[in-house]
Amino acid sequence: MGLEVWFTEDQTENLRISCRVKEVLFSGQSPFQQVAVLDTVEFGRMLVLDNIIQTNVKDEFVYHEMISHVGLNTLPNPEKVLVIGGGDGGTVREIVKHDRVKQVVLVEIDQMVIDVAKKFLPELSAGFGDPRVQILVEDGIKHVKENKNAYDMIIVDSTDPIGPAVGLFSEEFYRDIYESLREDGLFVAQTESPFFNRELIARITATINEIFPVTRLFQAVVSTYPGGYWTFTMGSKKYDPLAVDIDKLPKLDTKWYSPEIHRAAFTLQPFVKELLPR
Repeated sequence: MGLEVWFTEDQTENLRISCRVKEVLFSGQSPFQQVAVLDTVEFGRMLVLDNIIQTNVKDEFVYHEMISHVGLNTLPNPEKVLVIGGGDGGTVREIVKHDRVKQVVLVEIDQMVIDVAKKFLPELSAGFGDPRVQILVEDGIKHVKENKNAYDMIIVDSTDPIGPAVGLFSEEFYRDIYESLREDGLFVAQTESPFFNRELIARITATINEIFPVTRLFQAVVSTYPGGYWTFTMGSKKYDPLAVDIDKLPKLDTKWYSPEIHRAAFTLQPFVKELLPR
């Protein structure tokens, strides 16, 4: 028997996930968080921040496709898109699949995340080289506050609501996003698990519902996130993702998202529906 090395994430106070690790490819401390890249047996290369799994090369496509394409295909002409967080590059990679997009601005607070993604996660960071992409290493909350009426779509590709990302789940931030969007813009945020973050989802959807005319919760399955069942919330000034003619959606090179999934993702189970504003 060789040496067994396992990485364990405490997903809640009472739940853990463990992965067998072949090799620690990178471990470093940035000004914001502990950053690691692990080569795992089950999921391949995995990005871990403060001992929390962010993404991996096996299941990342689900999250990155859903946080990107649902919103992009709801808008008739998404020319300028902002990504807050998302330093691994997966979301940017999906956005640049859309020919209509003319500019993508990535605002990531932590340079180290961008650097390790470029080195160890080329499958995710491939879109960084697209000429339409601008990368800013700064605070996304500040950027949104300072850029009014600037974007057609904003994606909040954040870590969990602890540490550096707490402010990305606040009412003030969502109001600033509203101001930063153009008159018919929309935003999408990852909003955690309906099994383990029920109060958070109820609070966020209620808050967004007060600010935006259209609020929609949709879902996908991301195997390494707590519970595997994950939600995203959209706040839109004008366009409803459920009103999209799915027969007219562009053909994209995707593994999870499709025109049928665009519609099906909004079909919520009763225990999730009860979290939504009445």
